[in-house]
Amino acid sequence: MAIATNLGFSRIGANRELKKAVEAYWAGRTSPDDLRKSAAAIRAANWQIQTDAGIEHLPSGDFSFYDHVLDAAFAFDLIPRRFRNEAPANDLDLYFLMARGLAGGRQTQALEMTKWFDTNYHYLVPELEREQVFRLARNTSVEQSKEASRFRRAVRPVILGPLSLLLLSKSTDGSNPLNLLDRALPAYEELLQQLSATDATWVQIDEPVLVLDLNNEVIQQELPRCYERLAASAPGIRILLATYFGSLKENLDVALRLPISGLHLDLVRGRDQFEKALKGAPSSLTLSLGLIDGRNIWKSNLTAALALAEKAADAISTDRIMIAPSCSLLHVPVDLTGEDALPAEVRDWLAFGKQKLEEVSLITKALNLGRSAIADQLEENKGALARRTASKLVFESTVRARVAAIMASDLSRKSPHTVRKKKQAEVLHLPSLPTTTIGSFPQTEQLRRERLRARNGVIGQAAYKRFLKKEIEYAIRQQEEIGLDVLVHGEAERNDMVEYFGELLQGFAFTRNGWVQSYGSRCVKPPIIYGDVSRKAPMTIEWWQFTQSLTNRPVKGMLTGPVTILQWSFVRDDQPRRDTCLQLALAIRDEVIDLERAGCKIVQIDEPALREGLPLRAADATEYLSWAVDSFKLASAGVQDATQIHTHMCYANFQDIIGAISAMDADVISLESARSRMELLQTFVTSRYPNDLGPGVYDIHSPRVPEKAEIESSLQRALEVIPPEQLWVNPDCGLKTRKWEEVAPALTNMVAAARSARSALPTRVETT
Repeated sequence: MAIATNLGFSRIGANRELKKAVEAYWAGRTSPDDLRKSAAAIRAANWQIQTDAGIEHLPSGDFSFYDHVLDAAFAFDLIPRRFRNEAPANDLDLYFLMARGLAGGRQTQALEMTKWFDTNYHYLVPELEREQVFRLARNTSVEQSKEASRFRRAVRPVILGPLSLLLLSKSTDGSNPLNLLDRALPAYEELLQQLSATDATWVQIDEPVLVLDLNNEVIQQELPRCYERLAASAPGIRILLATYFGSLKENLDVALRLPISGLHLDLVRGRDQFEKALKGAPSSLTLSLGLIDGRNIWKSNLTAALALAEKAADAISTDRIMIAPSCSLLHVPVDLTGEDALPAEVRDWLAFGKQKLEEVSLITKALNLGRSAIADQLEENKGALARRTASKLVFESTVRARVAAIMASDLSRKSPHTVRKKKQAEVLHLPSLPTTTIGSFPQTEQLRRERLRARNGVIGQAAYKRFLKKEIEYAIRQQEEIGLDVLVHGEAERNDMVEYFGELLQGFAFTRNGWVQSYGSRCVKPPIIYGDVSRKAPMTIEWWQFTQSLTNRPVKGMLTGPVTILQWSFVRDDQPRRDTCLQLALAIRDEVIDLERAGCKIVQIDEPALREGLPLRAADATEYLSWAVDSFKLASAGVQDATQIHTHMCYANFQDIIGAISAMDADVISLESARSRMELLQTFVTSRYPNDLGPGVYDIHSPRVPEKAEIESSLQRALEVIPPEQLWVNPDCGLKTRKWEEVAPALTNMVAAARSARSALPTRVETT
């Protein structure tokens, strides 16, 4: 009989219970025991949802207080010296100190954060050194496995595999983390041995790095050696090796020969590996078929998915088949139930986490009992898919005609950057090392409360607008007092940098409770792009005009770029992503041109997700970067030379896309760099960037306030690489998640550091 399984579930809770619990703990309102009880309740609710949906292998160990990669590092005692030196009184605070840089009355620089493959989830990057010691110091896997056993289902602990842990880490001394494999394996062997003493018969070991381009030594030597040792260490445990986010491709042959009991394949993003896996799977190997998309929210084509499952059953028998989502359901909201604010027609097309598990169970049931066992559900599913295809909500002929009419001239500024820079200098009159911020300012409790009151109709829109104007004026006065050179309005009117624009564009739908985790307690509610996209009316002009009327200093127009809106939404799957992105770019282009006409001299079009969208295989990168860069240029190139275009990117390895960044031809690009201690600047040593740069000089994702000297040090490192006439000074990212009592002193120190660096320049650097 085939088995219905799941690789992992949302850890934030159906109503963001985790966010509320950890933030209450950080604020000192609750105890460690209170937080642990809240976590246990979330886990129990998740297991109940999965049990009710018919899942037969319950994942345990997929829960985390902050991040699962940090959990693996913490379990194996991979704690850098600076955290040990500042160690708080308890392990929970030590854990949060590594994540946030502040906990238990102690503070230091937090671990670097970066994107989890090509998702909008961020993981904490473990730091390793040549003589790193691995030891199993903490084993929550055993505890959570015992918790789950009361649901009378097989419990399958989930752990991050040794190869993925090492290859996703960074070395602090130039050594190769993979050289630590022999040091890491004994700790993993001990973990498996302890799990074998529980009721668990299967253990899921996640190795998502196997879908990447890896060198031959890793695949042919280290991978087999690693799993031979792990399999031998706990003979009573059956290992399910889980891969996802793409196809194993050339790595599949080796994976099929490993001494493991099961192999999970992502057949949504890696459909090409299906037939080869069926032919090459040894008779002892179970295949876990990832047939349900774990990263998007559309109903599956159950008939097509079932056909693949039946083909597998014919080839290897149902006894060797598991049915599963393509990856962990961490990346989708918990439950569609209650989303009655969605248009009924759109809601009919959707499936969230709970509904995806039900799809898994339906396919499993049909595989075991025959299609007749789910005949009604199959017909209902076919009807929903047909209704979506025929819907008048989806297609808009004028939008498609406009995309078809795009010309090469629409993608280029009128003059090269050297010419534009002179004209912009004549208009802006900025000093050397100009200071600015990325865009947003704190979203205070009062602001969130008033937004909710306005949404619920407790206060009228006129009263709400008056409140927002006061918030914006406060932000402007704070910036003037601090001494920033280029100001922002602070985005008080925006709930989210993507959702705000989606609400003003055609082709988007929105949920009430469709939250997913971005990092730690930070949750986002991605919009749903269901149809052709167009701008209904100007989106930011009125707010920019009001803000600029408050000050003589230049105020940036703030927009989210087309690639980021695409990446941070649930995107329609019935047309190429390129086509949707170009539609978005045309909508943003209209807004950019209107801002310029209104008198705006600087427009920032944020693209923090550009690198995130890069395909995981190098062979697929060129096509993506071509249309992604074209989309940005289409959005930005319609303005005159004197209008300065900024963009922002964060939490990525920019070496992979430095050519694309240059091709975007933004006048100024600001980049995350503080958590990585300016390491990204090495990219610009070998690949000179021709336009202006603002590497972030302090980390905004930590609540700690950096001293002036710390920022001065960052600026000096930047000046060693970037000529002063090209350098801007700014934080890493937007400031909406921080508090004013953190923001004001941090920016004050930043401006003071910039002025010190400016005064130390040999002569005033003229803009040329």
